[in-house]
Amino acid sequence: MTAKNKSDVRPLSPELDKRKAFILATVVYEYVASAEPVGSQTLTQKYNLGVSSATIRNEMAELEAGGYLVQPHTSAGRIPSDAGYRTYVDRLMRPESLPAEESRRIRDEFRAASRELDGVIEQTTRLLGQLSRNVAFMVAPLRDAQTFRHIQLIWLAERTGLAIIVTSIGVATQTSFELGAEIAPDDLTRLSNRLNATLAGKAMRELGKIDVAAIVLEAGFSADLAQAVETAFHSAARPEEPAIASSGTQHLLDQPEFQDLRKLRSILSIIEEQKGLYELVADSISDEGPSVKIGHELGSDDINECSIVTVPYRVGDETVGVLAILGPRRMPYARLLALASGTAQSLNRHLAEAELR
Repeated sequence: MTAKNKSDVRPLSPELDKRKAFILATVVYEYVASAEPVGSQTLTQKYNLGVSSATIRNEMAELEAGGYLVQPHTSAGRIPSDAGYRTYVDRLMRPESLPAEESRRIRDEFRAASRELDGVIEQTTRLLGQLSRNVAFMVAPLRDAQTFRHIQLIWLAERTGLAIIVTSIGVATQTSFELGAEIAPDDLTRLSNRLNATLAGKAMRELGKIDVAAIVLEAGFSADLAQAVETAFHSAARPEEPAIASSGTQHLLDQPEFQDLRKLRSILSIIEEQKGLYELVADSISDEGPSVKIGHELGSDDINECSIVTVPYRVGDETVGVLAILGPRRMPYARLLALASGTAQSLNRHLAEAELR
């Protein structure tokens, strides 16, 4: 699994040879595990590098000079910089597979998942938050990215009807209409069948460009009914404000990085504001695979202590939303990428197979 880079990747410097690359990867691993700066003595004692502690210390100093490591205090060891994490994620990290127990739990959760879309969203974010021990959030399926399944024109009275439009994952919109002349229930059923035969399977965003009124007129119906049906389609295809669901905010309290309440308050304010949270991952919805944003790549000083792992999810071939995990830069990237990808795969299957309401 490869995480798509979300920034201009700093290429490996000529001086980043095999040994320096190993030391950088090891510092990342140790710092993620301990949350403590890593010194040369730790690497000498725990890893058989075949060189002295002084040599490792010199190598770490060169990695710091190259921008890959940072020394938070003069007497402390070193921690990865944003560039160090980026190089690790893009070039040095070994992909991981989910443990069998977690894979089984994800599959079982989705087998028992709700058939209500809101319930699926809530269950997915809760599961991902619990397993990641970080903040999980999800951009709900964007309606204009879905495909048209069918329309049902329902007779309510002699001149009144209701247009119900259902998308590929069961999201429905309802639009009532008034006509200038009477119409029979059978006529509305006939028109529904005609529209479904003509338009089924088309992307919702395309329907706003199709002359639906012409289809209704060609079928022999009135101009006011044609206008009513076209209005219903345009309403259903209109892009809506993205909805965000999140879970696991309490896990931030467990992270040493966020013991400073001022930092934590800034992060929580972004999580609570849907628009800000959406902007962090909006460009990931068009990605074909997992991606990672690290620290300053998030574009906000309020959240530059964090990283975000994102994975798009699909219905068929259409990407309709994104799953994300937000946590400290000191996160186990390979594990969280595997977790988000495994959850997205189960969600994809559930959305394709379930008759959601």
